[in-house]
Amino acid sequence: MIVTTTPNIEGKQIVEYLGIVSSQTIIGANFFKDILAGLRDFFGGRSGAYERVLDEAKQFAMNELVQRAKSIGANAVVGIDMDYETVGTGGSMLMVCISGTAVRFV
Repeated sequence: MIVTTTPNIEGKQIVEYLGIVSSQTIIGANFFKDILAGLRDFFGGRSGAYERVLDEAKQFAMNELVQRAKSIGANAVVGIDMDYETVGTGGSMLMVCISGTAVRFV
C-alpha cells in the first residue's frame, strides 16, 4: 500500500476516492522513562526512551490506518496528516492521530 502526504501519486492515476480514513493510538510512557527524560531535560540532550515510544505509537497508528484503507478497497492513502498530543494526568500518555484519503489508483 502506498501512503503519502502528497495529494497525488506521481506516475499513477487516481480513479476513485473512497473517503477519509483515520486512526488513533494512545500509548503510555512508564515511570522509569519519565525519570530518564527528566534527567535529559536537566542535563540536556535527546530522550531516546521517549523517541522510541513516539516511533512505536506512530507505527501502530500507521498500521491501523493502512488496515482501515484496505478494508474499504483502497490501494493507497494520500494527503496523510499526523498529529501528536499528550493526554492523561500530567500529560503521561501520548496520542498519535493520523488521517488521509483512501483512494484506488491504476
